[in-house]
Amino acid sequence: MNEKTAKNISKFLSLVLRHSPETIGLKLDENGWADVEELIVKCSQKGNVLNKELLDYVVENNDKKRFAFNEDKTKIRASQGHSVTVELNLSIVKPLEYLYHGTVEASIDGIKEKGLQKMSRQHVHLSKDRETAIK
Repeated sequence: MNEKTAKNISKFLSLVLRHSPETIGLKLDENGWADVEELIVKCSQKGNVLNKELLDYVVENNDKKRFAFNEDKTKIRASQGHSVTVELNLSIVKPLEYLYHGTVEASIDGIKEKGLQKMSRQHVHLSKDRETAIK
């Protein structure tokens, strides 16, 4: 699979699994999981041909680990960045001494003035290293 195809699939999955599942008539459960078979069928009905091999590739090779399967790979969800209400059952942990937040330059003054805001998402994403934040 070429990287352009993988990137396009990743962007489309971000749309339907993080922000607008209704775009393809997909239902997410309360924890953000979608049925893989339903996702494949509904994507294909909207002209975005998808299969299990493509999904596997995108989940395994996404540099930001945006998506995850359940144990038997029958369900898939976005790992972070949701604007739709989901409960990810994240654990509370003691933060590292330094955490990083990737953002665009245009947002820096607002962050300095008001602090980090989750905006339309459920959480602010922080990274343990600069390289991940830069991505």
